[in-house]
Amino acid sequence: MKIEINKLQYISQEKPFNSHLEAIENVLEAGCKWIQLRLKNLDEHEILSIAKEAKRLCENHQAILIINDHVEIAKEVDADGVHIGLNDMSVAEARLVLGESKIIGATANTIEDIKMHLKSDPDYIGVGPYRFTQTKEKLSPILGIEGYQAIMEELKTLGLNIPIIAVGGIADNDLPELMRTGIYGVAISGDINHANDLAQKIESINLLVSC
Repeated sequence: MKIEINKLQYISQEKPFNSHLEAIENVLEAGCKWIQLRLKNLDEHEILSIAKEAKRLCENHQAILIINDHVEIAKEVDADGVHIGLNDMSVAEARLVLGESKIIGATANTIEDIKMHLKSDPDYIGVGPYRFTQTKEKLSPILGIEGYQAIMEELKTLGLNIPIIAVGGIADNDLPELMRTGIYGVAISGDINHANDLAQKIESINLLVSC
């Protein structure tokens, strides 16, 4: 049986911590249950080493580990799944590597991107960015609330149903309006990392996305 998609997904980012692993450990201890390990500009040996430790941390906290981009590493560490970027391996190719039991998410910026991914049956689609974010170097056009409203309305018109995860510079005070568009959940990094009280922030977000 495949794992249920979490409505709050944490994307790893170092700042203001000393490493991705320190950030992951802190948010896990604060109650986060879905971690996406997103490492850029490192060689595969370094990524594999970090992914192994992230897997151990997630297992200790009964949390889900998703690896961004690196399908073979996700397979090697037995991660719960992988998240595929627009310019990475296709969802179909990733499914061949990981099998049917693993979670595969995909990045989209437009309704055309979503329809393309749906041909390969991903488990969820991360749509963004909501606003400017420093997490990504090559940022797609910003959607804003109107962009999500338009996408969700078109998906409904087309009769297409898949969990849509909003991503990109999202803060907890954005959530009431964002959730009203019909999205399934959110992926957040900076607003969690920079919170004075991580546990309180995660609890607050979980309540807002569950309404």
